[in-house]
Amino acid sequence: MPIVTIQVTREGSGPGRSSVTAEEKAKLIAGASQLLLDVLNKPVEATFVVIEEVELDNWGWGGLPVPEYRKRRATD
Repeated sequence: MPIVTIQVTREGSGPGRSSVTAEEKAKLIAGASQLLLDVLNKPVEATFVVIEEVELDNWGWGGLPVPEYRKRRATD
């Protein structure tokens, strides 16, 4: 029973609001399930897919919080 976790950033939406539509989530679930079937021969009905949306202030890039990283890149 494989479990796949997909993390996406929650940008451009207010707190508690999803930035990924239900249709997009359905496509991610179907695509990840199909990938495990194709590559590992794991049946689709045995594959669990979890989609986690991460708030912008809860992730970093290049050793910095993302807003600060982007600010510095914009001035380079």
